[in-house]
Amino acid sequence: MYVIAVEFRVRPGHESDFLERVRAQAENSLTREPDCLQFDVCTAPDNAGRIFLYEIYSDEPAFLRHLETPHFKDFDAATADWTEYKGVQAWHRADGPGPKFGGPT
Repeated sequence: MYVIAVEFRVRPGHESDFLERVRAQAENSLTREPDCLQFDVCTAPDNAGRIFLYEIYSDEPAFLRHLETPHFKDFDAATADWTEYKGVQAWHRADGPGPKFGGPT
């Protein structure tokens, strides 16, 4: 599985609007894209302007298709001026043999 981690730093005064838009983006991705398997929106407990996304797609082509969807393009354009930083990282989920985190080892 293909994992995308995104950190945003939102400009002061735009936190509420950004959070509303990114939650809608998550819902659109999960309901309109069958290969979007998870889309979590997280906020920093000490800073409302730090937003972290954790997205899982079936594979890299599914994520590339996500970038071409109207709902992504709309979100990206609408929030561009609200952010002072956007960092994106791609990962592969390491599902394999061995102990799983959070349980007995």
